[in-house]
Amino acid sequence: MTRVLIVDDDPVQLRLTAEVANRAGFKPLTATGGLQALTILRDDHNIGAVILDLVMPDLDGMAVMEAMAREGLKHPVIIQTAHASLETVVTAMRQGAADYFVKPVSPERLIVSLRNAMKLDALEAVVRAERSRRTGTFTPADMIARAPAMARVLTLCAKAAKSTIPVLIEGETGAGKELIARIIQGTGDRAGKPFITVNCGAIPPNLVESVLFGHKKGAFTGAHADQAGKFAEAHNGTLFLDEVGELPLDTQVKLLRALQEGEIEPVGATRPERVNVRLISATNRRLLNLAKSGEFREDLYYRLNVFPIYVPPLRERKEDIAELVAHFTARFSAEAGKRVIGVSPAALALLQSYDWPGNIRQLENSVYRAIVLSDGAFLETVDFPQIVAQLGGREEAVRALDTITVPAAPTHIDNATARLRPMPEAIPAQDRFLDPSGEISALADIERAAIVFAIEHHGGRMSKVARALKIGRSTLYRKLHEYGLAEALESDAA
Repeated sequence: MTRVLIVDDDPVQLRLTAEVANRAGFKPLTATGGLQALTILRDDHNIGAVILDLVMPDLDGMAVMEAMAREGLKHPVIIQTAHASLETVVTAMRQGAADYFVKPVSPERLIVSLRNAMKLDALEAVVRAERSRRTGTFTPADMIARAPAMARVLTLCAKAAKSTIPVLIEGETGAGKELIARIIQGTGDRAGKPFITVNCGAIPPNLVESVLFGHKKGAFTGAHADQAGKFAEAHNGTLFLDEVGELPLDTQVKLLRALQEGEIEPVGATRPERVNVRLISATNRRLLNLAKSGEFREDLYYRLNVFPIYVPPLRERKEDIAELVAHFTARFSAEAGKRVIGVSPAALALLQSYDWPGNIRQLENSVYRAIVLSDGAFLETVDFPQIVAQLGGREEAVRALDTITVPAAPTHIDNATARLRPMPEAIPAQDRFLDPSGEISALADIERAAIVFAIEHHGGRMSKVARALKIGRSTLYRKLHEYGLAEALESDAA
């Protein structure tokens, strides 16, 4: 996430900081006060970092950080102020600030601080998700699933977590079925208990029964000791059977008995053993079609398909691609020791236009490859040649590579030219003397707007407002009543 929110009541400092962030490749958003900043943070969850001024008229920086902590807005905050003291620095850091500097700050210092804050935030999210996965407390907050297509999936997960009902998760390969299973376990009564995963398609047919149910010493050649199966390992926890449609038919019979009776019989055992297991199954093929063709037992299908959940493929939830790319970028850049902090808008548009037949797993591998080969701070379109080739053909991929500037001969330092920087698009601001239709505003409307601005600028201190407007206080209060502003001020004061 390369969007940066810059909060400062000084318009000059605000413009300078935004320009530094823009030239460094970030997309700056600006706010002139704490209340406006909180509104933006609540509405925009793709902001990567916040540069926050401490002293502001409506809501100071400390109050903004306190509100962010209360509302769970976990964006990294970089504090800037014109007046520094040790007590202020300590307080800001205790509130969770990632960095702190005194204005004016050099552009290099600001850029380094931004990159470190974004990388730290992304890595902390990766670590939190991995810790939750390992401890069996994985929740929807640890999964990137903000797209509308995932809303029903998460709702069904919450309902399934309230009981031990068998769940069948269907979806294409790489769509995230195991994470859905972990959410069901992590938000239910078995959170923190064992979560055992079995890929049924990766076990040789002659070993499936032993792997699932275990075996006793001497049950077959090579059985030198008792071996507990996956059902026994998942006792009091959750057993996740991935690609359950690949189970052999003879093993399906024993699985059906284990589900119905709550008992397993290890290979070579003389009597069954009781187990308490929550079963969650997953498949990338329709079990109903397999049951109709005789490849899967129909009675087992109905036993597993008590509570079905369908996970949509990545092409139906492209709203999550930007956050997924940011997640993978932070993880793999740390693993590979690279300084990649994000993806360029053109590259992100390329990734969002692709259908991803391999779903999230394919996206993950593509980002990993791009980071290993990239030398810049941001991933560009040329870092994804395979995606370019599949979308536009081999010729388009070759043209994309040809756009990389490679000097034909060495260039002496005296002859080197400055690198061209893209100029930010200027958003035309509406003239303050024009109404929304483009006509000249009435004089009363202009005067009212000036009074409102002066009150906000001086924090409601009427004596300063009157002096700034060059009018008496009695005249100011008369105009407040005339324009209907007095009641609003009284309610704020109350």
